[in-house]
Amino acid sequence: MLKEFKEFAVKGNVLDMAVGIIIGAAFGTVVQSLVRDVVMPPIGLLLGGVDFTNLFITVSQGDVAGPYATLTAAQEAGAVTINYGVFANAVISFLVVAFAVFMLVRSFNKLKREQEAAPPPAPPEPSAEEKLLGEIRDLLKARA
Repeated sequence: MLKEFKEFAVKGNVLDMAVGIIIGAAFGTVVQSLVRDVVMPPIGLLLGGVDFTNLFITVSQGDVAGPYATLTAAQEAGAVTINYGVFANAVISFLVVAFAVFMLVRSFNKLKREQEAAPPPAPPEPSAEEKLLGEIRDLLKARA
């Protein structure tokens, strides 16, 4: 069983998958920062200075009664909240990642179609030596 596990772990596909997972996690972090720090602030500004990370509904008051100015203050007070602003950020992050994956798959499929559509290369012309051997063969057949 250990030998089979070694064979599995050493295969190139497992290594490729591990690299993909690591790159994917790093890409996810970059996309989260892009959405939270670059995309959402201008959108919030256009909507009247709204900070999406602080959009929440208080379901139950915490130890200290609200209203709470920020989501952090509500969480520190122990309030139960529905964090729809954080959810909006997550949805936009998902859409960015989904679009990036779509573009990657689309490019891959386009390359694949181009490879399939390309005619196979013509067989190479026989070399001078092959032509000479063919002539010798034909002469030997004619004598027999």
